Formats: sequence, C-alpha cells, structure tokens
Amino acid sequence: MKEVGSQVTIAMDGPAGSGKSTVARRIAEKLGLLYLDSGAMYRAVTLLALQEGLAADSPKLIDRVKTCHIEFMDNGRTILLDTKDVSVQIRTPAVNRLVADVAKIPEIRREIVKHQQRIGAEGSIIAEGRDLTTIVFPNADFKFYLDASVTERAKRRLAELQAQNEKATLVAVEAEIRERDKKDTTREHSPLRAADDAATVDTTDKTIEEVVDLIIAHVYPNER
Repeated sequence: MKEVGSQVTIAMDGPAGSGKSTVARRIAEKLGLLYLDSGAMYRAVTLLALQEGLAADSPKLIDRVKTCHIEFMDNGRTILLDTKDVSVQIRTPAVNRLVADVAKIPEIRREIVKHQQRIGAEGSIIAEGRDLTTIVFPNADFKFYLDASVTERAKRRLAELQAQNEKATLVAVEAEIRERDKKDTTREHSPLRAADDAATVDTTDKTIEEVVDLIIAHVYPNER
C-alpha cells in the first residue's frame, strides 16, 4: 500500500452517470490530489476545433492537438487551453454536440493520452474517464471501475438537466445514455471496459460520500 504523502496515481473509469466525476473531485479535495478530468480535455480540443473552424477528423486539428497546451489548475476545477481559462466554454451546447465525434478519432486520442501521461508524471493525481485504467495509466497504483444501472444514471442526468432549466424526459435521457454506452464500448480505439485488475464499485444504491469513503479506505486502509 502507498504511504500517505507519497506520489500516487488513482485511475477511474466508468460509463456516463456512474458518478465518477463527482467522486474523483471529492477524493482529490480530501487527499490533496490533482483531479484530472479526461472528458474536459476532449472538450477543450472540441472547443479548439470550433474556434478554428476545423472538422473533427481534420489533419490540421490533429496537428493542433500536438502543439496545444492543456493544463488543470485549482485541483482540476479550472482547465487552461493555451493558457486561457476555458472551463465555462467547454460546457456549451455546441461543444456537447461535437465532442463525441472528436473523441472517437484515434489520432486525437493518442495525442490526448500523451497530455494525460505528462500531467500524471508531474505529481499525485486521481484521473477519471473511459480508458484511464486500460490505456492511459495501465500501471496506476489503484484502479476503479464505477458503474450503476442505466435507470439510475438516467435519473442523475435528468436531475442535472432540470437544475439547468433544460427540458427533458427520463425516457429520452435513458435512450441517450444507452446510445452513449454503445458508442463508448464498441468504438475501435480505446473502448470503455473494466481493466482486469480494477476494483468494480456499483454506485446505484450508494451516496457520493459512501463511494468516496469506500475508495479512500481501499487506497489508505490504515488511515481510517
């Protein structure tokens, strides 16, 4: 087991709505780790494509991913793209519509992995996404796969949309999640799957704090 205070890499994967983003952020705050939101990195690249008028599969976009600089600040709460804070811009509907097309391009994924590994080498992190335990950090100190029922994940997403005053129905959101799951698990490059050595956590009937405590206890069992 890692000693508290030593450099540690915690990698976490899971489908949309499994709670991994919220859980990873809470753990980062509690343990003083950098929170690496891999999805935000793909969103940043998508924003770059929109700003520069580049298609998702454009060779020029791939070249820009190679030369751009993506960084996290404030324990992952702020994401910088070429030194500019784009934390709000990457969450717009325009980015939402295009990010899946950008994220499925193998060449872009390979370049983003390099960015992620660079950040991971700089200090202790907790990183979450869909290929963190299998592709990005296969030698992570701790690996977790978070999951939940489709219905529960749809309820969580619906609550988020309603909080943003967006209209949606549970049936529609559940259909969107099933479609996203299909795309994530069947894509040719870096599909979503649980790593063989990852601990699986079903979050369906657990609160965020219960999941956070369970993972921290796994990482630092002697500190509780």
